[in-house]
Amino acid sequence: MRVWRFFIFLAILSLSGLCACSKPLTVEQQIIATIRDMEMKIEEGQRLSFMEYIAEDFSGQEGSMNREQVRVMVIFQLNRHQRLHAQLFPIHVSEAGEDKATARFRALVTGGPNWIPESGQVFDFVTHWRLVDGDWELYSANWTPVALDEALQEVL
Repeated sequence: MRVWRFFIFLAILSLSGLCACSKPLTVEQQIIATIRDMEMKIEEGQRLSFMEYIAEDFSGQEGSMNREQVRVMVIFQLNRHQRLHAQLFPIHVSEAGEDKATARFRALVTGGPNWIPESGQVFDFVTHWRLVDGDWELYSANWTPVALDEALQEVL
């Protein structure tokens, strides 16, 4: 019995040492992790979990869209397509004052009933984030469609 306690003690000590040695994530890493988590939530159809990242006072598309309209848009897209997928291109994050940041990225968003998408569109996103109680929330976003030939030129 003492041997097991000793091994458990060593395991706990090792884990606590790993946690103590790890560096906290930078703002850039935190924002990218949040965006990636949102991507995963929407692809899994978890609209409620996705919406947890959207601020109550959200303003999108230069003020023409609020949080409730984003919720309706998400429901519509999830009902329209059995599968949604987003391929995110490099995310560029810049700090915008204390506890605020801006992330810019391009995404290919596709949807369809099966593994092969029926439709898709490339978008440029500019998103604005603020840190609230240790979590990043999206309080503003604008997105514009990108012509396919323009998107392909940058990839090729």
